[in-house]
Amino acid sequence: MFEIKFSFNMFDHPMPRTFQNRFSTQYRCYSVSMLAGPNDRSDVEKGGKIIMPPSALDQLSRLNITYPMLFKLTNKNSDRMTHCGVLEFVADEGICYLPHWMMQNLLLEEGGLVQVESVNLMVATYSKFQPQSPDFLDITNPKAVLENALRNFACLTTGDVVAINYNEKIYELRVMETKPDKAVSIIECDMNVDFDAPLGYKEPERCYKAPEEPTVRTTHAFTGSGNRLDGKKKGIEPSPVPIDPSDIKRGIPNYEYKVGRITFIRNSRPLPRKTTEDVRRHKIACFQEDSEFIAFSGEGKSLRKKGGRKI
Repeated sequence: MFEIKFSFNMFDHPMPRTFQNRFSTQYRCYSVSMLAGPNDRSDVEKGGKIIMPPSALDQLSRLNITYPMLFKLTNKNSDRMTHCGVLEFVADEGICYLPHWMMQNLLLEEGGLVQVESVNLMVATYSKFQPQSPDFLDITNPKAVLENALRNFACLTTGDVVAINYNEKIYELRVMETKPDKAVSIIECDMNVDFDAPLGYKEPERCYKAPEEPTVRTTHAFTGSGNRLDGKKKGIEPSPVPIDPSDIKRGIPNYEYKVGRITFIRNSRPLPRKTTEDVRRHKIACFQEDSEFIAFSGEGKSLRKKGGRKI
């Protein structure tokens, strides 16, 4: 009994599997200012979305495309790429309209060819931006302004320079970093935002001044010179008279000194001896004073006036 195996491989190499749910085509791109129509489409310049032809919508609806629709734009001539969302499908066939800042990132000119491919991107958790001018620091709350501007964007790509419009002024910011990938989706995400120092920004020089020593101002009250009632001048003391060594007399030692006893010596001048004549003169002077003295010889005074009424 023979066993026969059949092989149904018609080619030596297996055919690569073709993904039918991938959108990929080329368009000629123009800036939004070239979009024909009475309506002003300046809102496209304020975001990161493009306008595609209706045929793209018809083709995307037949494919198993995940929403939201995100696309990768590639300029094959300069090997530059970025990512975007789609705003409307109203462009002419074979044409797509891009924001001006997006064309600058891709180094595209009006009418240049761009490759458009559908992609799936991870949801952003972190992003860092660097303002391209120090004028961005004039904004009071830059994070709130950026958060409001990013509502018109669908995704971010590391290295892109995005443009936001605030208070009738265009501010450019370079995407320095994105997590968890170099290209992320920012639709319905909780993303932390950080800023680098603006391009060309210089830290203000701080001048450290040594603390000045406090100057003490002394105010002298009553600065005039005083006068004494006795006529002498205040504060003038006689200069001491130099002592002549010959005036210094040597004291007489106390030969009766004993240890533990203090002796107070008073230098008393001896009284002169009175003669008999001096005693006689003293007695006569005292007698004359006694003879002249009369007791109660004064005149009395009355508190009551003479001739007054008696009460």
